[in-house]
Amino acid sequence: MSKPSAWQPNPSSPNPSRAPGPSNAAPVIRSGVRGSFAHGVFHERHPKLVRQVLDALPYGPRERAAVERLLVESTTGVLEPLGADAPDGTRWLAWGEGLWGRPWAEAPFLWAESYFYRRLLEATGYFRPGVWQGVDPFAPFKAAELGGPAVDEELAALDGLDGLPEDRRAKALVSSALWGNRADLSFRITAGAQGATASDLAADDGALLRAALERAGSTGGPVCVVADNAGRELLPDLVLIDHLLAHGLAARVVLYVKPQPYFVSDATMADVLAALGRLRTASSPAAGAVGGRLWRALGGGELVVRTHPFFCAPLPFHDLPADLRAEFAGAALTIVKGDLNYRRLVGDRLWPPTTPFAEAVGHFPSAVAALRTLKSDVIVGLDAATVARLDGTGTPWRTDGRHAVVQVDPRA
Repeated sequence: MSKPSAWQPNPSSPNPSRAPGPSNAAPVIRSGVRGSFAHGVFHERHPKLVRQVLDALPYGPRERAAVERLLVESTTGVLEPLGADAPDGTRWLAWGEGLWGRPWAEAPFLWAESYFYRRLLEATGYFRPGVWQGVDPFAPFKAAELGGPAVDEELAALDGLDGLPEDRRAKALVSSALWGNRADLSFRITAGAQGATASDLAADDGALLRAALERAGSTGGPVCVVADNAGRELLPDLVLIDHLLAHGLAARVVLYVKPQPYFVSDATMADVLAALGRLRTASSPAAGAVGGRLWRALGGGELVVRTHPFFCAPLPFHDLPADLRAEFAGAALTIVKGDLNYRRLVGDRLWPPTTPFAEAVGHFPSAVAALRTLKSDVIVGLDAATVARLDGTGTPWRTDGRHAVVQVDPRA
């Protein structure tokens, strides 16, 4: 067993079922409710994903059997802790206090989903000495997406932005970063979605975000960006970061990525380098220029990439460890990308959708903005008329990836 971690869940949280927000009255989302989105993730999405993972790489009998056992355990069995030799075993023992030995469906959905991906790495030998150590099980999906022809078309569109007025260019780049999360690899692989055709903004604080970025540029403090997915989402994120640096909206940008593969397409440092390489070698002159500037910004310290074990923890951002909380506290603005980070930011509960965004994120140590495409049940910060309109469509608008939000904490 590894040595005890230097950080643990917030002592006020007896277990990971607690979530931040204006109150804890909203029910925690769990996967045990048949017909729910969370139930479908474990009983429909994960089995499809497992098949894709085992087809994508030639894992041996040991790894394949372990993955199959995990699938059975996560749908019909009970939660078992990691082995004694797991590098993060002590942390997970603490995070799972009160959950071990209970059915997976009784654990909070965020916790159980995070643990599924941690166990998938264990099953494929990612942490075990041997030939599969350090091999990203999702790398084939990421590489196929990043090398696809759709990326060439998207990068070519950058050539048409140079002549736009500054405000229109900024708005276009924020929109691109937002909708790049429309359907991540996990969503497309398991749900068959190829992109939304009836997209709509359920909340649009775009003007507030642009004003917040202008203020951030005047303060000289860093702008933090908490990345979500690699590939086609990370590319527009990097283009937006280049815009912030090149136009004086941030003296320095700190990009946070995952320390290890997570939730299929979540970005790691390897994915950042792959995306930068794609930009630098693109046929689009504008894309190549962006890649070159970002490469130099990394070397000069204007762009910093960081990670932390907490980004693969099954905990809400309410439980940020002290060192990470201090980093965010020094930011002029933090931009949180994607659905998973949104769930962690506001708490993975069935909040009334009209719960004010500012109340749900008041615990965060800096001004914060969320760019998120909706692909899970959690949502706050909507007005009653919007909720009524969306409910009236008769569609699963919270989970189908067709709607998005740009939300800004008024502190920004």
